[in-house]
Amino acid sequence: MIYGITGNTKKDRLWAPVLNLLKWLGESNIPYLLNPSVAKGLSVRHPDANPLIDGKVSDDLENAADIILSFGGDGTFLNTAFEVGTSGTPILGINIGRLGFLADVDVQIVERAIREMEAGRHHIETRMALEVQVNGDRDNLMWALNELVITRSGAASLISIDVSVDGNHLNTYWADGLVIATPTGSTAYSLSAGGPILSPGARSIILTPLAPHALTVRPIVLPDTSIITARVLEDSLPFVYAPDGKSVLVDDVETSFRISKADHTVNLVKLANSDFFETLRSKLMWGYRKSSSD
Repeated sequence: MIYGITGNTKKDRLWAPVLNLLKWLGESNIPYLLNPSVAKGLSVRHPDANPLIDGKVSDDLENAADIILSFGGDGTFLNTAFEVGTSGTPILGINIGRLGFLADVDVQIVERAIREMEAGRHHIETRMALEVQVNGDRDNLMWALNELVITRSGAASLISIDVSVDGNHLNTYWADGLVIATPTGSTAYSLSAGGPILSPGARSIILTPLAPHALTVRPIVLPDTSIITARVLEDSLPFVYAPDGKSVLVDDVETSFRISKADHTVNLVKLANSDFFETLRSKLMWGYRKSSSD
């Protein structure tokens, strides 16, 4: 297999583990390719690494590699998923950040992870994504692995979002905003706003209001076959919408969103001992009991 290597080039802690990995891959005769930004940053910081870089750079990593190693946190993983797009190339998240549900392999065991994959002790987990259409423009579709967030733009007033599901009116949310999340995104922004945690294989979409004006307005879980229409009225301008954190400011026009399950999935590499519930216990410290010696 050919391993594509990408990562968050803004993190100083990226370079040492990538350099060590390239040395090990070279010694092990395991083929690899580098994202151009990673290759450039590594060359600048470690000129002695140039022999490991020459001839190993690809600006088409998603099609040239069999598996992509994404070094960073969950935000980096989302960016990698966006770059991979509809190609379906599986991604393994290598965590050099903090909390990581998508980047769930510790950087200290990356070599062991590759040995596991070389031996076939891994599986591919498919995750649903959201397709987002703005104002009926099918020529400019967006998609999100985690969520679409619609929120006010720093103003003191609340935002009004009129939401329908499959043509039936659900609610007019008067709140700081609304999160439309996938099961993968259920452990991200939606969770911090009081939304439920869903198993990655759940066939559902979550609507989680952000600080709603009425306490009775709660998150709701919908089937993933739902077609959701969210309309932000002109009196709520300006506002921001963000598919997977890519913020867009709208300050001049009433806007409608059509949100549905995307046609393509995002493929995640999971090692043989990977366990979503273990990840939950570890990352969220479930069952942790502080001892008297702590």
